[in-house]
Amino acid sequence: MFTRQRPEAQVGPREARARFRRGLVAHTSGWSHGYVQANLVSVPRMHAIALRRFAVRNPRACPLLDVVGAGNYWTDLAYGADLRRDLPAYQVWRKGDLIAEPTDVRDYWRSDLVTFLTGCTFTFEPFLERAGIPLRHLEQGVNVPMYRTNRKAMGARRFRGPVVVSMRPVPAAMVDQAASITRDMPFAHGEPVHIGSPAAIGIRDLARPDFGDPVRLHDGDVPVFWACGVTLQEAVVKAKLPYAITHAPGHMLITDRRAKPNGTGEIPV
Repeated sequence: MFTRQRPEAQVGPREARARFRRGLVAHTSGWSHGYVQANLVSVPRMHAIALRRFAVRNPRACPLLDVVGAGNYWTDLAYGADLRRDLPAYQVWRKGDLIAEPTDVRDYWRSDLVTFLTGCTFTFEPFLERAGIPLRHLEQGVNVPMYRTNRKAMGARRFRGPVVVSMRPVPAAMVDQAASITRDMPFAHGEPVHIGSPAAIGIRDLARPDFGDPVRLHDGDVPVFWACGVTLQEAVVKAKLPYAITHAPGHMLITDRRAKPNGTGEIPV
């Protein structure tokens, strides 16, 4: 079974969401082992069709889990969840500018908002741990580092931008195993998009991530990069929509769906 070294790994999804609703702010890596985590992006209905097209065209970076209709704030992925309150932290955007970083967006919610929930690499981390693959960001007590790359996502109307990646240092002898484990979880971004030299994908300095926190590599570690759901958020920000709400990077919705590698691209219940 999964390792249980951290208390938050044993917290069930409903209890985790209740804690966040009460005001706890924490990045959700390492929480609720065995359950699917999701990114959140909410945009005005008039832009939803184009944003869905962007997600469908970029399935590695934006694996769609659910699209919630205009004004609604619940999802079948998480029974009883309130998408306005049950993530640890949010960001509110106006014309590409960050205007607020609340822990509750009820006062910012609008009846025309369509919400996209996409997969997150935090989902597969317990499977790496179970295989004995270390997670340096958890060892060091920080958020996973995320970077903009020189790879361009396939655009859709006004939505376009770079592919964003998350990075986890992996001991060289375990890189193939990490790739194999994550390959069978396409709903959580699947296998790595790049292994090795950060410069090859336009990352100048691993110590200066665009999102999250820097992580120290150990001797023998290789930087391994997975596509990241912040790609969708970046497309929304660059589009300078009149209004949008997103999760704060690293602060996810923890769903009630159990995560099991199956290779089908579907989320097993």
